[in-house]
Amino acid sequence: MESCLPDDLLAEQLLDLALKHGAEAAEVLQSRSQSQPVFFEANRLKQLESSAAAGTALRLWVNNRPGLAVAYGHVPAEAIVAKALAISALNDPEPIELAAGGRHHYPDMGQAVTVEQLITWGNEIRDRICSAYPDSICGIDLECDLETTRILNSCGLDCHYSDTTLSAYGSAEWVRGDDFLCVSDGQTQRDRLDSQHLAAQILQRLGWAETTAVVNTGRMPVIFTAKAADMLWGTLQSALSGKRVLEGSSPWSDGLGEQMTAAAITLYQDPEIGPFSCPFDDEGTPTEPLTFIHHGVVQLFYCDRTVGRDLGGKSTGNGFRPGLGSYPTPSLYNTLIKPGDRSLDQLIASVDEGILVDQILGGGAGISGDFSINIDLGYRIRRGQLVGRIKDTMVAGNVYAALKHQMELGHDADWNGSCYTPSVLVDGLSVTSG
Repeated sequence: MESCLPDDLLAEQLLDLALKHGAEAAEVLQSRSQSQPVFFEANRLKQLESSAAAGTALRLWVNNRPGLAVAYGHVPAEAIVAKALAISALNDPEPIELAAGGRHHYPDMGQAVTVEQLITWGNEIRDRICSAYPDSICGIDLECDLETTRILNSCGLDCHYSDTTLSAYGSAEWVRGDDFLCVSDGQTQRDRLDSQHLAAQILQRLGWAETTAVVNTGRMPVIFTAKAADMLWGTLQSALSGKRVLEGSSPWSDGLGEQMTAAAITLYQDPEIGPFSCPFDDEGTPTEPLTFIHHGVVQLFYCDRTVGRDLGGKSTGNGFRPGLGSYPTPSLYNTLIKPGDRSLDQLIASVDEGILVDQILGGGAGISGDFSINIDLGYRIRRGQLVGRIKDTMVAGNVYAALKHQMELGHDADWNGSCYTPSVLVDGLSVTSG
């Protein structure tokens, strides 16, 4: 068996070997990452780590039968090709979908920082929280992660880019008698982290939670902060999937060009905005700015190459793999919601009796839109003011109904994972308090 090849030569070798062994077409996706995490636990710097990983995925077609093999680290090219060929023999034929194009080296994104800088940011977050709340216990995770992605295929495509992201996640806990509270928040950026802003967000929630309040059971307005609103948008993201449209599982399968949400909602993606943007998808298709919902009207479903063809169109640049060992499937790399006009404070002031939801327990609504979630951190609103933290409270409703009728978006948009969302005020959800 041949010797292992360096990563930068392995991809070309895999393509050559796949074609020599009878493949009509082949594609190689490579991902390499280096990570430097820093951990604070119980108010103290506890651990520094570093890790590196490299993976290569070969996808090929023999007699139109797809085969996929994955290797991590240095693995002989012959072994990878042999595995992909064996898997190909077990699969049914399908159309070959490969992106055409030349060589593209996209500009690197993000700026790496030193471990010392990560520690400095962690100390700043901890010191500010512990100074205001000496009885709190802080946990902070910070990370600088560099990932390089390269994809090349037998149609002449060869593109790659490197992406450096910085992330911080902080939590503050206190125990006062039988009262336990945990407030957490996170931040992901490309060039620098704003430690003061993250600490301020946590301190604001701790201040709101100084007193407790009881909320009545019934239907009332609910405000989801930017941190909690992702639960709502996850359902809309699923409904916009071209794959779900083909399967008939999306309630919006016949909604193209129709008013499906309130006019306040415009949902889009942008490959040049935010820490989760990227120049091409995992099939090598260039990404581009796309609006999926414009003032409540569904404009477009997102697709990979196969789903786009089956829908009578083309890929929207949204063919991503959940992992190297998976085939491409329609996915969003970022989701942006156009903010509204009023601040979170102004939304709160507009509510006579309701609740503010900041952290939830459990999963989201799913494609059906129905949800019943436990509130991990929430507050009662009375006469336009936050009057205390609520406990043992659930909120239930349907996402599609909530976002189609009376609702309002704040202008306090922030990144929650890969979703850029403002706070959301919806009316008439069912609140149950124990």
